[in-house]
Amino acid sequence: MSFGNKADDLAGKAKEAAGKVSGDEQLQSEGKADQAKAGVSDAVENVKDAVSDAAGKVKDAFKK
Repeated sequence: MSFGNKADDLAGKAKEAAGKVSGDEQLQSEGKADQAKAGVSDAVENVKDAVSDAAGKVKDAFKK
């Protein structure tokens, strides 16, 4: 997980916890949404890396 995504995940956890403590369901939901967004962003970055690696291997194969 990148630094930015990790920060978003931690901020989401803090929001969720604050929502639980204060009884604010909307804040709790926002925290969960922030965590989900961070997870999706991380997954997208992983896919980009995998595609880039695969493209590099294909390029290397044609150089031979």
